[in-house]
Amino acid sequence: MLALQTPSPQPGRGRPADPPDNTPRTLAPYFVPAKRGPKAPDADGFLQRWLLLEPIDKPNRTNTVFTDSYVRNAFQTEYFPDQFTIVPHDGDKVHVGDRELAWHALDSTGFNAKLFRFAYGLNKTTYGVIFWAVTTVNSPREIRDARMAVGVNGSAIWWLNGKEVVDLFTDRRMKMDDCVSKRLTLNKGRNIIRGAIINGPGMSDFCVRFLDEKGEPIRDITVDLDGAGK
Repeated sequence: MLALQTPSPQPGRGRPADPPDNTPRTLAPYFVPAKRGPKAPDADGFLQRWLLLEPIDKPNRTNTVFTDSYVRNAFQTEYFPDQFTIVPHDGDKVHVGDRELAWHALDSTGFNAKLFRFAYGLNKTTYGVIFWAVTTVNSPREIRDARMAVGVNGSAIWWLNGKEVVDLFTDRRMKMDDCVSKRLTLNKGRNIIRGAIINGPGMSDFCVRFLDEKGEPIRDITVDLDGAGK
């Protein structure tokens, strides 16, 4: 009796494609839409209101590549016009290559903004990506000798009013106040914070707050996106 043989795969054919993921997704419980008007930091001074851009694909199979030079080169690449000066509105769109990405004005429900959950909730790429975050901090007074304190899962660079103030390289887990800037001044009135975060496999999130000259959280500032883009 002849044994039945399993047909060999035809050249160029692999396994069938995965079925489309049609599972309903939501940003809850990690984010809610940002409301109008100013928002104070949380009790520990963390900023929770952000404009987040949908993730830009930057494939990386490992986070061990996130050296100083690699991360700086990744962020110096121009992905969309005015990426270092734009202060967008909720719903504004930019073109990155052949893709259209939208900005989302969101309040994080925790002290940290969970970027993986942001991307997952929008059914976007979650691994091997770059995120851009922007917010506007209003201060009732000039605050000298302040410091920006940042934690991030991945690597990141942060700017205040156009000047780089914090960088975090290598493969790291997020923890509050992981890197703290040199002494800086928060202007009376409007201050623009901009961050770029890169991650390969794994979770991704960040947290930001300001500390005063004694290392205490600065709480008498507010975040207000109503003036974004003006």
